[in-house]
Amino acid sequence: MASTSTVTTLTIFSLLLFFINLTTSQQISTVDSECTDRWIHIRTLPSRFNLDLLSTCNHYPLTDDLCPYLSNHGLGPKTHTRTRSWYRTDPLLLELIFHRRILEYPCLTPDPNLATAVYLPYYAGIDSLRYLYGPDVNSSADHGSDLLSFLKQDSPEIWARRSGQDHFLVMARPAWDFSQPLTVDPPIWGTSFLERPEFFNLTALTLESRFWPWQEQAVPYPTSFHPHSLPFLESWIRRVRRSRRTSLMLFAGGGGTSSTPNIRRSIRMECTSTNVTVTESEIKTCDFVDCSNGICEHDPIRFMRPMLQASFCLQPPGDTPTRKATFDGIIAGCIPVFFEDQTAKMQYTWHLPEEDFREFSVTIAKEDVVFRGVRIADVLMSIPREEVARMREKVIEMMPRVMYRRHGASIGLMSKKDAVDIAIDGVLDKINSRV
Repeated sequence: MASTSTVTTLTIFSLLLFFINLTTSQQISTVDSECTDRWIHIRTLPSRFNLDLLSTCNHYPLTDDLCPYLSNHGLGPKTHTRTRSWYRTDPLLLELIFHRRILEYPCLTPDPNLATAVYLPYYAGIDSLRYLYGPDVNSSADHGSDLLSFLKQDSPEIWARRSGQDHFLVMARPAWDFSQPLTVDPPIWGTSFLERPEFFNLTALTLESRFWPWQEQAVPYPTSFHPHSLPFLESWIRRVRRSRRTSLMLFAGGGGTSSTPNIRRSIRMECTSTNVTVTESEIKTCDFVDCSNGICEHDPIRFMRPMLQASFCLQPPGDTPTRKATFDGIIAGCIPVFFEDQTAKMQYTWHLPEEDFREFSVTIAKEDVVFRGVRIADVLMSIPREEVARMREKVIEMMPRVMYRRHGASIGLMSKKDAVDIAIDGVLDKINSRV
């Protein structure tokens, strides 16, 4: 059973959603001229598709207890009492974060016939837990059947108008977790939501895409940084700029302990065997923050200070190509070093434009490191200091694009598009190009 505090959180959140939604609906007429081809209709779903799912936040012993991280509308508890920007955010709660933020979108309409896009506030990633870890694991092909039945039975003309091509939702897990073929028997891993032909037309915002299906688009993992005003963002940027970079490179992560050759093993070996000072500049060659067993996941204090002190942050693939640490590093002004294009370049094309990659990141083929003896430190030390400074400025410039600002932010901060704003722009462009 969920704790009393969790139930209280859900009750308050339900009321707040209602009042914000009501207020937004009453104000839409004031922005008509700015909303041509940008209207969004939020589909009203029964609470079993969203808020009720939050009550299962501690039902799955194989996952972290999500209950402590529901506070602040999914941003989680503050890292310390005096902060107004830093939270212990769990990426799985992006669905809740996005739902709360889209209620502030200025071009909402209660009339689906006027809308360019229809948002489904379905917490697919949280609902998937019962198929991934719970008693329904052997019926994972059923994931989405209840939602589909509702869409076809309740105001069916909304779904039928464009066969779902104008619908979108957020799925706060890698798309692979929703991509088990319908023909697999017995099920191996994941649900079959994205494999259902009925959902091929909708747009799914996932933390990692599979590259080829047209319905998926990767969006940044939420970090712990959620400023509420422009002065707080600018204050952080000033701190990033003046931070003394005492390490050439940093790896914050786990793995790399097996005897099988892989990029994480090579990084760990290089960091532990060459952890010496570069004489002419008095900086450490490599710093290592061991994040094994998820100990860094809700504790940004553990890795953010080392990231602020490093010039480059190594972003090797792990179980899947993408990493939350990519975005943590950008928030710290740490230049990302990628070892395959699938980690970011082929994923976050809306938020990290492909044509800009060489301006803010370094790519070293993992095969060169693992099998050809290339030392990462040698590659990075060969980059001129002036070029490093330019790359860091580009990373800082891109910081607002990958952060999720706090809901209810000031007007000044809202003038800078964040990850939600860019995701909405991308969805609207994608849907407009289709229909």
